[in-house]
Amino acid sequence: MRVVEIKKQGGPEVLYIGSRPIPKPKNNEVLIKVKAAGVNKPDILQREGEYPPPKGVSDILGLEISGGVVEIGKKTKNIKIGDKVCALVSGGGYSEYCLAPYQQCLPIPKNISFEEASTIPETFFTVWFNLFIRSRIEKNKKILIHGGSSGIGTTAIQITKNFGLEVFTTTRSKNKSIKCKKLGADHSINVKNVDFEKLVKNKTKNEGVDVILDIVGGDYVQKNINLLKRNGILINLGWLTGSIVKINLLMVMLKRLTITGSTLRAGSLKEKEKIAKELKKYIWPLIEKKKKKPILSK
Repeated sequence: MRVVEIKKQGGPEVLYIGSRPIPKPKNNEVLIKVKAAGVNKPDILQREGEYPPPKGVSDILGLEISGGVVEIGKKTKNIKIGDKVCALVSGGGYSEYCLAPYQQCLPIPKNISFEEASTIPETFFTVWFNLFIRSRIEKNKKILIHGGSSGIGTTAIQITKNFGLEVFTTTRSKNKSIKCKKLGADHSINVKNVDFEKLVKNKTKNEGVDVILDIVGGDYVQKNINLLKRNGILINLGWLTGSIVKINLLMVMLKRLTITGSTLRAGSLKEKEKIAKELKKYIWPLIEKKKKKPILSK
């Protein structure tokens, strides 16, 4: 089968088409003939040599795919050959065939193309796990989502708005702010023109927000701490501007804040199976009713 290989770490120019044997599924795996694969920040970091794959995982890029099931393992349940699925994988997506644990496969929602379906698993699993399983966010709460036009951002805006939260988000252009508003954000802030900390304080009458989802890091971290209400939660999912920061921990103590983060790739199979089941129950109906849609960039 054809796969996308990496000659050496670097930019997109290091990628080339190589050849490898078609893999065989283990007992709890399915083999998927790939129709489309999503492109995510971890893929770029791995290509650049900044994010090596976990031990035992395929070194081929690609963490989310869509396609048709062509072979199943002996202990696979609820999936048959010919099913059209999208799947979260730990690697191997940039290839003609890819293995996936059956527990991490979901049927492609009605009226969604293979290309759109391939953009679902990585961001939907990540957002649902961090906001609804780990943080247990509730209706009528306020959330600030940094990087609103990113994959994580567009997913988080739509999901949290559908679950009754007041949504603040930040972007770095007027056009992106407009698009975030169309997705459901109540307040979209262009940080090139506005100090998001001052604006959020103004809009909330200095009360702040209950939850912050941050992929930026750097000097955003202290501002996030300043903006959180008592018992608020800061969830770090990325560090675009740096992970080594100086913060005032006294505010964390006084407001009883929780600062947390996670990486999905190294999570357990049991954990990912739980996420998949909840997505199918709570999110798939929203997608099929067109209340939530995957955002395909290009």
